[in-house]
Amino acid sequence: MNALELHWGWPVAGGLMIGIAAAIYLVGAGRVMGVTGLLARAGGLDRSGPLLPAALAIVGMLGGALLAALLIRMPTPDITGSWPLLLIGGLLVGYGTRLGSGCTSGHGVCGLARLSKRSIVATLVFMATAALTVFVMRHLVGAGA
Repeated sequence: MNALELHWGWPVAGGLMIGIAAAIYLVGAGRVMGVTGLLARAGGLDRSGPLLPAALAIVGMLGGALLAALLIRMPTPDITGSWPLLLIGGLLVGYGTRLGSGCTSGHGVCGLARLSKRSIVATLVFMATAALTVFVMRHLVGAGA
């Protein structure tokens, strides 16, 4: 396997595993596998679904991330933002997730697969906002390269 195949192989494998896990969770638990919903259920903040499948899904995601970190040599990210800015950004993302009734995994992976009109709109808004943020930060504010 050459470097190009290896470069594209990991993301494809990861995407397939996310899709398969989402399908298994939907069939097995009867719920959409949105990460924020899983975290809320596993943490006891949302009692609308079963606790054990949510907790197992979170443990599986953390275990998969740990396994990937051990097996795949990844570059170390260089975090250039200040902690207050990162905290404010995280709170805004959390607020937007609650406002939009789901996160990118719930809407973008599961909702699009079910052809949910609400998820299509939400995903378009997520993507447009991300593109606009990158444009503003790189070309108007001058942060990042």
